[in-house]
Amino acid sequence: MNLAVQYKIKNNPNLYKYLRENSHWYKALNRDPFNITLLDTEMKKKYQLSTSDKISKVASQIKLIKSFMDIVK
Repeated sequence: MNLAVQYKIKNNPNLYKYLRENSHWYKALNRDPFNITLLDTEMKKKYQLSTSDKISKVASQIKLIKSFMDIVK
């Protein structure tokens, strides 16, 4: 595996965890190091770390706070 790919995996704990859970990616990364972008995208989908997931999480928290404030009134 390419050293740059190994460095990126070791510095990202979520990526490292996902790679350990889905070992078929080792073969893909050995064959083509540019697959790291696909691995990163798939990891973000699984762990809900994409921008849209973060926005929806904040929106649900705001909704929860609003409903709490309505109850307190």
